[in-house]
Amino acid sequence: MPRQDGRVAIVTGGGRGIGYEVVRHLARLGAHVIIGGRDEQEGLTAIQRICEEYKEAKVEFRKLDLASLQSVRQFAQSFKERDLPLNILVNNAAVMLVPEGRTEDGFEQHFGVNYLGHFLLTWLLLDTLKESGRCGPVSSVVNVTSSAHCIGEIILNDLNCCKHYSAHAAYCNSKLAQLFFSTHFHQEMQHGRVPVVSCAVDPGMVDTALYCHLWKPLRMAQSLIARLLFRTPVEGAATVLLAALSPALDGDCGGGYWANGHREVTTRPSFDPQLQLSLWKISIQLLGLQ
Repeated sequence: MPRQDGRVAIVTGGGRGIGYEVVRHLARLGAHVIIGGRDEQEGLTAIQRICEEYKEAKVEFRKLDLASLQSVRQFAQSFKERDLPLNILVNNAAVMLVPEGRTEDGFEQHFGVNYLGHFLLTWLLLDTLKESGRCGPVSSVVNVTSSAHCIGEIILNDLNCCKHYSAHAAYCNSKLAQLFFSTHFHQEMQHGRVPVVSCAVDPGMVDTALYCHLWKPLRMAQSLIARLLFRTPVEGAATVLLAALSPALDGDCGGGYWANGHREVTTRPSFDPQLQLSLWKISIQLLGLQ
């Protein structure tokens, strides 16, 4: 991996799990990394651990609650006021299998946090990403999705899962929506000759705290199975890092769906350009963007 001295990265949910390992490795490479997260104590503990390992690490925490569009806007505005570049944005934070509920703005939690919150964050930081990409290697947006997108479904007239709620289906749907966003966003940047690339990454089955909402007996079974079969957060972060840094490696044009350390062909529903465009337009309306 190339050195990242002078470059700035934002990693959502960077206080633990895959996000923490992404932050740790970017800091080791010399990047200035900002953790965006809800839990300040978790973020500060992560920073302390990283700085103990790498004395010269430049890591900081900023409050970001993706379940609140106001919080997303405040985070983006605060960042832009500092006049820093933004070379890498890793949309990593997620919720999984949470009970039925709504975000502060009335969206189903998986759809609101995993998809809409990151959509808005990327949109608000786009000007900074563009400007940074013009001054060196192109800027990268990495959307951490999941192989669960394969069984997801985008129902345009029921994005909030009002007709029938299933936590598993809601999670899968949100990951498919993330993949749609990543693909369409990348196409928009390429068509406009904008120096920003976007890709979706499946880190694999990773043993993290995301499974905390499983039914308790299943959670116990998952804990045992995870030790044998799941990837560690370090292993899960590897493809995320490769995708984030590949444009700087060899002139890679970026984009695509990444898994197991390389680009892969994803499922057929992911290639529906009309559905991608429809979701894009509806999302813009829901977020009050132009």
